[in-house]
Amino acid sequence: MAVTGTYQRGAGRRAAASQARSGQAGASRPRPAARRRGEKGGVGGAVQRTERKIFGVPERFMRPRLILIATVVLLTAFGCLMIYSASSISSLTSDVLGNDPAYYLKKQLQFIALGGVAAFVLAKVDYHEFTNGRASMPMWGAMVVVLVLVFTPIAGQSTYGASRWISLPLIGNLQPSEFAKIGIVWLAAGVCQQRFDDGTIDDAQFVKNGVLAAVLPLVLIVAQPDKGTTMVIGVALLAMLFFAGFDRRYLGMIALVALAGMVFLSVKDSYSLRRIQIMLDPFQDYYNDGYQLAQGQYAFGSGGLFGVGIGMSRMKYSYLPMAHNDFIFAIIGEECGLVGTLGVLAAFGVIAWQGMKIARCASDLSGRLVAVGCTSLLAFQMLLNVCGVIGIFPLSGKPIPFLSYGGSSIMASLLIVGALVSVSVHSSLPETVHDRTRRTWQQVADESDPGSLTFVSDARPRSARGAVRQEAQGRGAGSAQPQAGSPFRVVAGGAQGRSRGQARPQRGRVTTDANGRRRIDLGPSASDRLRGGSDGPRTRR
Repeated sequence: MAVTGTYQRGAGRRAAASQARSGQAGASRPRPAARRRGEKGGVGGAVQRTERKIFGVPERFMRPRLILIATVVLLTAFGCLMIYSASSISSLTSDVLGNDPAYYLKKQLQFIALGGVAAFVLAKVDYHEFTNGRASMPMWGAMVVVLVLVFTPIAGQSTYGASRWISLPLIGNLQPSEFAKIGIVWLAAGVCQQRFDDGTIDDAQFVKNGVLAAVLPLVLIVAQPDKGTTMVIGVALLAMLFFAGFDRRYLGMIALVALAGMVFLSVKDSYSLRRIQIMLDPFQDYYNDGYQLAQGQYAFGSGGLFGVGIGMSRMKYSYLPMAHNDFIFAIIGEECGLVGTLGVLAAFGVIAWQGMKIARCASDLSGRLVAVGCTSLLAFQMLLNVCGVIGIFPLSGKPIPFLSYGGSSIMASLLIVGALVSVSVHSSLPETVHDRTRRTWQQVADESDPGSLTFVSDARPRSARGAVRQEAQGRGAGSAQPQAGSPFRVVAGGAQGRSRGQARPQRGRVTTDANGRRRIDLGPSASDRLRGGSDGPRTRR
């Protein structure tokens, strides 16, 4: 303790002298914040960031995962509340629904339970199984088959002039394009991994695999027609190509061609063209095609800043069609006001931010692209719905993830979250050069005491150190030797030369000075040896 205190006092004096010299020189620069705190920079800060854990998992993996899951849970719970509020009157007055005001809420809870279980299972499965693993090809085949079944009279169901649903027993109608979104993201991430990271395929094979993985399913989705889902998937694919390092010139050309194609399809179809005209002025045909959009704007106007209160909406009394589905954002604006709508947008902003953090911490390119693609799917679909409801983009018929009623929508959204969590769970810290060096360390232990390992031996006076060196040289032939090429070795310390159970020899003396401080006697100093004595000074001849 005396040695330590002396060192600290000496270090303090040196630091004070250095600061005084800096002040005399006129360089009164404060130390950087990273070095001052010891948390954000330097070796100590890096070690602290690496070792900080949450539930035994490094913080940079667990924190975005927990925030993402918590935000999704809150949005889903808020969505159930708003679905009940928006649909209670219409279901209460419907004989077909059994005059049950909680009919849609009960159905939504069933879909949430199914989607939650599927998302939990998906989070446990390694995402590599779907990108380039054994499950990638069966998944692609099942996806294409289901998308083709939509057009068959056996399973296909046409609603509102579009063939987008298939009928399944015990579940009802499901929209395959909602589930195809995540499959396309998985397959596209695997193709980009092969081209840009592994380098196992060339440009021609990259285009071929990309057409099979993404373009073919997109063509089947456009043919339904489902332009809203096509736009969502297209934006996600463009974001993935951008983060994969695709040439930006070609990426811009692809974006322009895709935009021109969507404009052509919107102008070609009469009902899509009508949606564009209604967006520009919903009151020109108030009682027909513009009625829903106009009523939605009335709902926003009635809400004001803080809304009329949860459950107090007037538009849900059959004034606003599909209030619990596509236009639930208008009901949120009426009952929760501008503050409520901004809160929803902020929640999706948190999801997007945490999704990008998961992408940044992913172990490989495919993981980063899966996280980027899934985050883009959720964020852009929300924007597509919100922009359509407030009248700055044509209505697409896409619901808001986690908020709108719909089995396919909520289950697909939860599966996307499960895919994001899978990337976070199966990411690992990258190996550094220091990790590789530690694996080459070898232990040199004494044969008489195997398994003993001490890094610090007993304190010895200077007069005894020569005998210790001679002892070590004498038993050098019987000691274990490190493997060839090992850059570092750990040598057993004070346990050498003793059998088990033998008392540890006392090689240093502990004395107490006049002030009661205990210190280790390290032997005579140089001045004591020069003064003479029985032994006399030790010189080398």
